[in-house]
Amino acid sequence: MDLEKNLAEDIASLSQIGSDPTGGITRLLYTDEWMAAQKFVEKRLTENQMEVSFDAVGNLFGRIQGSKYPEETILSGSHIDTVVNGGHLDGQYGIVAAYVAISYLLETYGQPLRSLEVISMAEEEGSRFPTVFWGSKNFVREAKRQDVEGIADFAGKEFVSEMQRQGFDFRDESQPKREDIKAFVEIHIEQGNVLENEELSIGVVNNIAGQRRYTIVLKGEANHAGTTPMGYRKDAVYGFSKICSEVIERAVEAGDPLVVTFGKVEPKPNTVNVVPGEVLFTMDCRHTDGELLKAFTEDVEKLIHQVAEDHQLSAEIDLWMDEAPVPMNESVVAAVEKAAQAAELPYKLMHSGAGHDSQIIAPHYPSAMIFVPSIKGISHNPAEATEQEDLIAGVKVLAHTLYELAYKE
Repeated sequence: MDLEKNLAEDIASLSQIGSDPTGGITRLLYTDEWMAAQKFVEKRLTENQMEVSFDAVGNLFGRIQGSKYPEETILSGSHIDTVVNGGHLDGQYGIVAAYVAISYLLETYGQPLRSLEVISMAEEEGSRFPTVFWGSKNFVREAKRQDVEGIADFAGKEFVSEMQRQGFDFRDESQPKREDIKAFVEIHIEQGNVLENEELSIGVVNNIAGQRRYTIVLKGEANHAGTTPMGYRKDAVYGFSKICSEVIERAVEAGDPLVVTFGKVEPKPNTVNVVPGEVLFTMDCRHTDGELLKAFTEDVEKLIHQVAEDHQLSAEIDLWMDEAPVPMNESVVAAVEKAAQAAELPYKLMHSGAGHDSQIIAPHYPSAMIFVPSIKGISHNPAEATEQEDLIAGVKVLAHTLYELAYKE
């Protein structure tokens, strides 16, 4: 088979489903575009001689039965949904790469000893409804009905009715999770610029960083910009600036892989001639070591309260996300590393600062990830791109990895 041609053509074809006039893709959970994309993948899986099925919520599977150990399954894939006006690789590259790699293996080596399976997960991004990882959380039996009952999108369309409109419904929660999955390998664009800057073709991911996200409100006193002396002010933005500067300096001092971001800042009343009496801001902090992440952010919380006290402000701190780091399985990581070496490709062991379906699956099944470079580190954007040679390199490493896991005793 022409691996490069098949990969390029299918990514191009799939990118037309939900395409935006600006050049991006909008394919949100349970929309007609989402359904059309799953049907496209279903057709390709069928054409590749796979047994095809949907689960209750819309995850799609394509399976090749193993000859000797059919009850042992090696799984690969990613998510089919996109962000609004997203790129043409995030998610869907991992699906197309999986079935292209498996087709190559079947053509080259015949039936595997263990079963090989592709998964096209229903949703990961959280771009339509206020829920994330709906596909992978259902796959590992973590999702609950109450997580989505009553929620709706910005147009007022309810999650449950939209799911049922596409022919899906809640899974039977009494059914146990699958016991046949022996490994899961997800290939994905890096969504950062480490590999590109270091001129490497492959990232072998051994950890997904933990995340703590906060919404913080500082309250002071709004007052006249001209008549309030500097020494009398209770300026919330000044307090925020102290916090922002100090925390970022501490993060720089701590060094990689710690990162901290103040991504949203809303001062009130937000006008030119009033001392701001309130500011709402967010903080996103990530690290691969859960204890260090917790210690750093707890120190930041103390700093916030101290700055508030020093400047006659009050501080409200809401920690609304607290996700622990997720290590990948050492044996599966070793298989990916061996595959990169066999393909004679430059690679590095690295962590993922972004969240992926693998972080949901890894606590349940041995997992690892493969990264390919992102040009300029751009993702979630129509400009998202990866050199074709790097996309092909990724598929080759994935194929080598699946060969190690499914074809060898």
